[in-house]
Amino acid sequence: MANNSNTSNLDSFQKQKNKDEMKKQLISFALMIGFTLIAFAIVASDVISDMFVVPVILLLAVIQVAFQFYYFMHMKDKDHEWPSIMIYGGVWAALLTIAGLVLVVWW
Repeated sequence: MANNSNTSNLDSFQKQKNKDEMKKQLISFALMIGFTLIAFAIVASDVISDMFVVPVILLLAVIQVAFQFYYFMHMKDKDHEWPSIMIYGGVWAALLTIAGLVLVVWW
């Protein structure tokens, strides 16, 4: 009888955990759609000065990439240390390459 109770508790715990995870994914998806709509609105209108359009859109893109990594690629979960290290290492290498190219072009 106790074993059946433990299984039931584990099932209800897992269902609640899955429900919470789905809720977080739906909220992040809605935020990403919102950021995309904001980016389209910024480009389509003259809300922001032309000088600030590209940096704002790049900021929105970085935020969306962070949401993608954290929620949809499950980088927040345990046992994803090596993929995290590889992805963050690739991002770091890309940033260094861009910084080097900018330095060479503008020096």
